[in-house]
Amino acid sequence: MFCYQCEQTAGGTGCTNFGVCGKDPETAALQDLLVYATQGIAMLARRTRELGVKDREADVFVLEALFSTVTNVDFDPERLQMYLNKAYEIKERLKHLYFETCREQGRTPEHLSGPTRWAPAGSLNELIRQGEEVTLERDIERFGETVAGAKHLVLYGLKGMAAYADHAQILGVEDDEVYAFFHRTLDFLTRENFTLEELLTTALKVGEYNLRVMELLDRAHTTTYGHPVPTPVRVTPVKGKAIVVSGHDLKDLEELLKQTEGTGINVYTHGEMLPAHGYPGLKKYSHLVGNYGSAWQNQQKEFDVFPGAILMTTNCLQKPKESYKHRIFTSGLVAWPGVVHIRNRDFSPVIEAALREEGFPEDEPEKTILVGFARNAVLSVADRVLDLVRQGKIRHFFLIGGCDGAKPGRNYYTQFAQAVPQNAVILTLACGKYRFNKLEFGTIEGIPRLLDIGQCNDAYSAIQIALALAQALNTDVNSLPLSLILSWYEQKAVAILLTLLHLGVKNMRLGPSMPAFVKEPVYKVLKEQFNLMPITTPEEDLKAILG
Repeated sequence: MFCYQCEQTAGGTGCTNFGVCGKDPETAALQDLLVYATQGIAMLARRTRELGVKDREADVFVLEALFSTVTNVDFDPERLQMYLNKAYEIKERLKHLYFETCREQGRTPEHLSGPTRWAPAGSLNELIRQGEEVTLERDIERFGETVAGAKHLVLYGLKGMAAYADHAQILGVEDDEVYAFFHRTLDFLTRENFTLEELLTTALKVGEYNLRVMELLDRAHTTTYGHPVPTPVRVTPVKGKAIVVSGHDLKDLEELLKQTEGTGINVYTHGEMLPAHGYPGLKKYSHLVGNYGSAWQNQQKEFDVFPGAILMTTNCLQKPKESYKHRIFTSGLVAWPGVVHIRNRDFSPVIEAALREEGFPEDEPEKTILVGFARNAVLSVADRVLDLVRQGKIRHFFLIGGCDGAKPGRNYYTQFAQAVPQNAVILTLACGKYRFNKLEFGTIEGIPRLLDIGQCNDAYSAIQIALALAQALNTDVNSLPLSLILSWYEQKAVAILLTLLHLGVKNMRLGPSMPAFVKEPVYKVLKEQFNLMPITTPEEDLKAILG
C-alpha cells in the first residue's frame, strides 16, 4: 500500500505497511479501486450530461464513493466491496445510456477506455489485487513525485468537497453544476499527461467550487435548524443513561434525539458535533444535555470510560477497543468490521445498548463553554466590534483552527492561543478548538475573546465574517488585522485550504507539517503566490505577525 493523504502519514512521507489511521493494506487497495471505478462513472456521466441526460443516482454515488475514501471513514472491506459492485452497475447503466443517446441523436460515441472498461473481480481477494494495480504509487511512477502530488492535491480536494456536498444533499440542498464539476474534474484526472500549471489551476478551481459547496451546506444547516446562536454548553456529565454522538451529520443527531425523547436517555455530543448545541432546531431537545470529551483522536480513551452507547455518524472513527466494541455503532458512510451499522436511521440498537449500560451515577459540578458564534451571531454585533477596532481596543483577530490530531507538535496551537495578547480576539472552528476551548480568555468590553464559529465546514462563516469586516473597514481581507493559523489533518481541510487560496488569502500559517503530497516545486509556487508558510514556534510567529 501507499497512502499520504493525511497529515499523520508515516514518517511524513507515506504509509506503506499499515495506515497510521488504522487502515490495512487490503482496505487501502479497495479504496484506491473505488476511486478508480468512480472515475469511470464520472467519465460517462460527463458525456451523457453533454447530451442533455442526467442521472441523479450516479451524481450522489460519486459523492458517497469519494467520501467513503476520506481518512477515518470506511474501514470495512465488505462494505467497500458492496460499493464497488454498485459502482459497476451504475457505470454499465451510464454506458448503455450514453451509447443509446448517441444513437438517438445521430452522434458517434467516443471510444472510451481506462476506468470505463473496468469490471469487478468475483471475490474480495481478487478485488484487492485489482486495487493494487491502481494505487497512488502507479501515478508517482508514471508522472514523477511532483506532478503526481499535484494530481493528488486535486483528488484530495475533491474528496473533502464530496463530504460537504453529501451532507448538504442529505438535507435536500443540491447544485447540479457541482455534480457536473465533479464529473469534469474526475474525468480530467484520467488523462495521460499533465502540466504542473494546469493541475494547480484545477486545484484552485476545486477551491472555488468548495466555497460554493460550503455555502450549500451552510444553507442546508440554517434552513433546517436555524442560525446558530451563542449558547453555553455543559461539558460535565449529568446523572442518567447516556448516548454520545460523534462526527458531523446533524441529521443523524436530530433523528436520534427524536427517537430518544421520553426514554430517560441523555444525549451528548463529541468532537465535531459540539456546534450542534448552537442550532435552535437541535438545542430545543432538553435531553441534549452537553458535550462529552474532546477531539476525535482521544476517543479510545474517552469512549472506554463512557458509561453508555456511542454513535459515529461520519469520519473521525478510530479502531474501537474490544472493551466498548459491543456498544459502539456506525451510520451513514462510516464503518468498521464487526461493528453494528445503523441503516435507515433506525437507532433502536443504540437506544437498547444505552439502556443496558450503567449511565452516569451522579451529576458532576457544572462547567460550560460557549458555542454558536457563526456568521449571523458575529455580524449582529459587528458595529460594536468595529468600534472596538477603531478605538484600538481590539488590535488583531486570529483564526486558530482546523483539524486536530495526535501527532506531536499540536500543542503549538494551545501555546499560540495562550500567548495571543489580551487586546486580540480568537476565532476558532473544527476540532482544533479542543486544544484551547476550555481555557478562560475573558472578554473585551463584553465581546468574548474566544468565538467558536462551528464545524470545519463553517469556514464559510469565517470567510463571510472576514469579508464583511473588510468591507466595513474599506479594505481587502489581506489588509485586515487578521491572521490565519491553521491545523490540518484530512481531506476536508485540504478542500478548505484550496478555497482560501482561490480567494487569494495570503500569509496563512499551516501545520503541524506541510502535506507530504505537496512537493517542493508546488510549495514554491504557493509560497510565491500566496506566502503560504509552515508554522514555526508560537513566539516567532506572533512576533512576525504583530511586530
